[in-house]
Amino acid sequence: MLTAALLTTALLFGGIVLYSFGFAAFLFTALPPDLAGPTIRRAFPLFYLFVMGTAAAAAALAWPYDPLAAGLLAAIAVTTLPTRQVLMPAINRATDIGAKTRFKVLHGLSVGITLVHIVLAGFVLARLAGGPAA
Repeated sequence: MLTAALLTTALLFGGIVLYSFGFAAFLFTALPPDLAGPTIRRAFPLFYLFVMGTAAAAAALAWPYDPLAAGLLAAIAVTTLPTRQVLMPAINRATDIGAKTRFKVLHGLSVGITLVHIVLAGFVLARLAGGPAA
């Protein structure tokens, strides 16, 4: 089961990094803005569901071996919910009404949250790879 926790955490870490720095950036370079924006809006809710589900599964798998790691993974899952349900719609509204400053602040907050999630998942990944005493 520790191996399953490690692999699930690796999936979470890799998925967040790939989506954030690969897929999202790629869309805005490969598609015109009038297509990239709506496409990313359709993709982000699914991305957040992936993060919540994967983080929750990894937390459950890690719990018997490392409660701290499990708690950090659970924190990722829990903090993703308001990001998806509150912050993402606020970012979309700011875009829709042309509130550029508001968009920048809200988008910056979402980027910050994602970076914290990456750091936490990476920490847990290293911790699980080294065993509970690491």
